[in-house]
Amino acid sequence: MRIGLIGCGNIGTFLLETINSGRAFPECSIDAVFEGRSKDLSPLAEMYGMEIYQDFTAFLNSGIDLVIEAATVQVVEEYGPIIVGNGKDLLIVSVGALGDSALHDRLKTLCEKHGAKVFIPSGAIGGLDILKAANSINQLDSVSITTRKPPKSLGEETLTKEKVIFKGPASEAIKRFPKNINVSIILSLAGLGGQETEVQIIADPKVEKNIHLIEAMGAFGRVEVMVENEPMPDNPKTSYLAALSVLSTLKNRKETILLG
Repeated sequence: MRIGLIGCGNIGTFLLETINSGRAFPECSIDAVFEGRSKDLSPLAEMYGMEIYQDFTAFLNSGIDLVIEAATVQVVEEYGPIIVGNGKDLLIVSVGALGDSALHDRLKTLCEKHGAKVFIPSGAIGGLDILKAANSINQLDSVSITTRKPPKSLGEETLTKEKVIFKGPASEAIKRFPKNINVSIILSLAGLGGQETEVQIIADPKVEKNIHLIEAMGAFGRVEVMVENEPMPDNPKTSYLAALSVLSTLKNRKETILLG
């Protein structure tokens, strides 16, 4: 499978290193990278053997089968409809873009029309299978997530004690913290939607890792899932598990026997 990549930040570079080494995914390679900001990626191109494109149409027509977006919400908004409208599959890392129900619906319509698919990794959390199962026949009553992060990752470096910096629905959380709380949108897509998914974000100087506590109730009973994530080495705002979940999504895309 030939892959196109948008975004060569922390996650994008991790994917280049992992996929183009050929060890974990010998059937896959990232062959094309789109960079629209005149950023010099020639060292990466030489290291990992891919072409750099500044023209988006040329990027889409380079023979790629799937595009991985690892850039920003704005990139998903601008290029997502074009990608699936050209019949290319799309894997979205910046899932906060899907907090916009109009964009979500537009992508769905275009996928159905052009035979494309949109893949959404589970990100830095677990428990999505439970939410999807309970919600399959509308038996999910409540979903909430409490996220604790080191103050530095939330712009609160001077804190000496924990501080609740947000409490409200997921739809509002992703607007205010687009680089920190993608997990809330993933939860809302699996469960009750952005307005009914409760989010609390805490800057806590006592923690060094990102910690997510997911709580849900319904006819099935009650569940709590706690995930303590190691951050990416060069970006405390991004959980390492979020990057790994992209690889898992790629692997599952071609599986003949699917779990969950």
